[in-house]
Amino acid sequence: MQKFKAKLKNVPMDTPQVCSSTNSSLNRDQSLSEKNKVLTLNNLEVDQHQHKGGQKVSVITYVLNKHGTPLMPCSPRKARVLLKRGEAKVVKTNPFFVIQLTKETSNHVQECSLGVDSGYKNIGFSVITEKKEIVAGELTLDQKTSERLLKRKQCRRFRRNRLWYRKSRFSNRRIEKDWLPPSIQRKFDTHVSLIKMYESYLPIKNISIEVGNFDIQKIENPDIKGVQYQQGSMFEYQNMRSFLMARENGKCQLCDKNFKDNSSHMHHIISRDNGGTDREKNLALLHKKCHKKLHKKKLFHLLKKNKQYKDSTFMNIIRWRFRKIFPDCNLTYGNETFVKRNLLRLEKNHCNDAFVIAEGNNQVKTQPIFLKQKHRNNRVLQVNRKGFRPSIRRQRHSIQPHDIVTINNKEYEVKTSHNCGRSIVYIEGINRLDCNIKKIKKVFHTNSIYI
Repeated sequence: MQKFKAKLKNVPMDTPQVCSSTNSSLNRDQSLSEKNKVLTLNNLEVDQHQHKGGQKVSVITYVLNKHGTPLMPCSPRKARVLLKRGEAKVVKTNPFFVIQLTKETSNHVQECSLGVDSGYKNIGFSVITEKKEIVAGELTLDQKTSERLLKRKQCRRFRRNRLWYRKSRFSNRRIEKDWLPPSIQRKFDTHVSLIKMYESYLPIKNISIEVGNFDIQKIENPDIKGVQYQQGSMFEYQNMRSFLMARENGKCQLCDKNFKDNSSHMHHIISRDNGGTDREKNLALLHKKCHKKLHKKKLFHLLKKNKQYKDSTFMNIIRWRFRKIFPDCNLTYGNETFVKRNLLRLEKNHCNDAFVIAEGNNQVKTQPIFLKQKHRNNRVLQVNRKGFRPSIRRQRHSIQPHDIVTINNKEYEVKTSHNCGRSIVYIEGINRLDCNIKKIKKVFHTNSIYI
């Protein structure tokens, strides 16, 4: 039997909260000993604390009555008892553990309030009662919609240009009344899906959402007023190039020399691939040679970077759309949240903002959870008229990224998959396992929102 070299101090043996020795030389980081092992999500047999609080630890299981109406959540221990007695059944395990009662019960519940801190990249949420905060967290949005649309466009253009000619058709193009660009529509739909998800889990009576009302012209020019709003930055200029020439006083932004007879090139300071726009603030005028030199030697840091207002524009667009889907919701603004959060002396983050938006005051707070959004399915392109298949994906795989698979009695998280019947499995970016799909015995499919 292996013995410890260091002596143990006296530790009470009847206290279950003691995780290790009080000897500092034996105390270690509480991370998993096996990096390549992933626990099953929301397994009641595993002590996996989803919601922890600084003052009180709260591990919950969501409960539905016999007819599917949400009740107040319970502890995992009570859920295990109900499942063992046959008084409940498992409805969902991802991203949270949800059970449904099989017998009639009283529907007496507490009033819960949901606060949502809407955002372009992150969404904060918090559900509170009169005494405590039930759940709080932050959802990180997927920012790859534009990239996927560009890839689809390239594949379609390749197919059409190579195989057949199709006349342009514009008469069948129409824009619906409440149309939004796909990237913005997906972000807004995620906000709505998150709210409806918690409405199906908890008895929420009040919904409060923070929205934004940004005057971008006022941000750029605090002294703007009256008719100046109708006269933009390019007012009285012939085109974008003439405006940039006047703004830079006829000089190249890289070498600071006059153009004279040299041709000028427009350069995106923040590239379109990285979310840059075509606004004049994101454009620089360069010599042709300077433009090539800039890309060859990667001298992008020498140009003046300008702020982008995509997040402010997004908040202005979705401001009133919440009312159409949730007519009884309360809309608040950032200045109100700022004042209330400072009065409560809370740190600035999305979870605390959502707590304040939900009219939180003296409730016992819980430790937040962090959710992520993923693309559920890969794209399957159609077979064209001549039967030619392009060299891209030909079928939709049953195993998708972030699914949990069991191989040789160990669980792994899938990162990517092949077309040739094999899967590449990554574990936290450290280890890599390349195996045949036939060796995978069990698959746990995660939803578009996962932990």
